[in-house]
Amino acid sequence: MKNKLDELRKANGLTQEEFAKELRVSRQTISAIENGKYNPSLDLAFKIAIYFSKTIEEVFTYEEENHEKK
Repeated sequence: MKNKLDELRKANGLTQEEFAKELRVSRQTISAIENGKYNPSLDLAFKIAIYFSKTIEEVFTYEEENHEKK
């Protein structure tokens, strides 16, 4: 899943630490989401979208993994 979290966070002048405190998660969680290493729970995804006054679709883009059939 791709996301615009890094772009939105920086546009709002927030560090990862500041944004993490706002959402009551760790900085590592924010970093992992931004780097695509962790997909947030639906609850957290809504909190992020609401924080930036966006829809989930405006923040997160689902991309189906490409599985080749053998």
